[in-house]
Amino acid sequence: MNLFRCSLHVFAAAALVIGASAIAQQTPPKPVPNPPPAPAAVAVPVPPPPDVDAKAWVLMDYTTGQVLASKNPDERVEPASLTKVMTDYVISAQLAAGKIHFNDQVTISEHAWRAGGAGTDGSTSFLKLNSQVPLKDLLYGMIIQSGNDSAIALAEHTAGSEETFANLMNAYAKQLGMVNTHFVDASGYPADGHYSTAHDIAILSRALIHDYPDDYAISAIKEFTWNGIKQGNRNTLLWRDPSVDGIKTGHTAAAGFCLAASAKHGDARMIAIVMGASSAKARADSAIALMNYGFRFYETHKLYEANKPLSTPRLWKGEQNELPLGVAQDVMVTVKTGDYEKLKATMDIPATLIAPYKKGQQVGTLHIAQDGQAVLDVPLVALNDAPQGGFFKRLWDSILLWFHGSGKK
Repeated sequence: MNLFRCSLHVFAAAALVIGASAIAQQTPPKPVPNPPPAPAAVAVPVPPPPDVDAKAWVLMDYTTGQVLASKNPDERVEPASLTKVMTDYVISAQLAAGKIHFNDQVTISEHAWRAGGAGTDGSTSFLKLNSQVPLKDLLYGMIIQSGNDSAIALAEHTAGSEETFANLMNAYAKQLGMVNTHFVDASGYPADGHYSTAHDIAILSRALIHDYPDDYAISAIKEFTWNGIKQGNRNTLLWRDPSVDGIKTGHTAAAGFCLAASAKHGDARMIAIVMGASSAKARADSAIALMNYGFRFYETHKLYEANKPLSTPRLWKGEQNELPLGVAQDVMVTVKTGDYEKLKATMDIPATLIAPYKKGQQVGTLHIAQDGQAVLDVPLVALNDAPQGGFFKRLWDSILLWFHGSGKK
């Protein structure tokens, strides 16, 4: 009997030691940015963004999607022909899915033909009524010439009618997170209930560049000839700055002058959306000034690499005793020049992790902050499957947890 009591005391002591050690591992180590911060340098003052002659505008970093500067970013305004960025996105998606093809012969309906006629508030590709035009030529005509007739012909061919195509546009807008946008037509012709925002157009532009880079490249072409008529791209920035490679202009009397522009310097890319400018020159000047501001005074860093362990907390009742945690995608952040060293990272992880877990399942949260202000929150996920252990492993861990006082069995 005494031997039994002695063994029990030894068992309890061992359990307390092992349990305490396991629990201590729950405290997550402080993440160290990867790569480590560069040596301290003299702080570079960052001025306010340039004065922009427009009703609403947004400057976005392409890599992170962060809005770096803005005015009235979520105010609903008429998008004019910036609508065609979504038409382009939908057509590109349908091409990628094999629903339509570049060599499709598209019949030009009366509706499309009239949209390109004289006296309309917009541009035209000069398509002929009832003619057959290759889909690829229509896409070029819409993006480069901003042809309303091309946009409508593409919409009708893709969805059967422009109205149905607009429903498809709205479905994609919802999917992309464009929460303040509603489309009524494919061309951007003024209509009740047809609106978007500078922020939503920036989201859309980023998606187009990322998802369909080959189709996006069409917007960098400076001129296009159809039916013997040569027309130049209306984005004058293509001639002013070789780093600019898109995206789309727009104008109606009600919407004013609009421009979605993007430029690339090395690995960095900026997106500028200007809506409701007073002139074609004002929209171009504003967009290039915004993008140059972003390139000059902001920098993007990779803080953490995807699928690399950031913490290995204790796992209870599992086949393994640890659960590697990390991020599913590279953690990128854009900050003002000189602010990189001010970033602080912390991790929120439950004190007790009990198997099972599936690979990719969110377990905690990685917080990135600067000067006490939240910059970015990223899910911490399990990097491996973590199945339950066998009966005796679960029983042993239950005993350890009980001795530690967690009360979980």
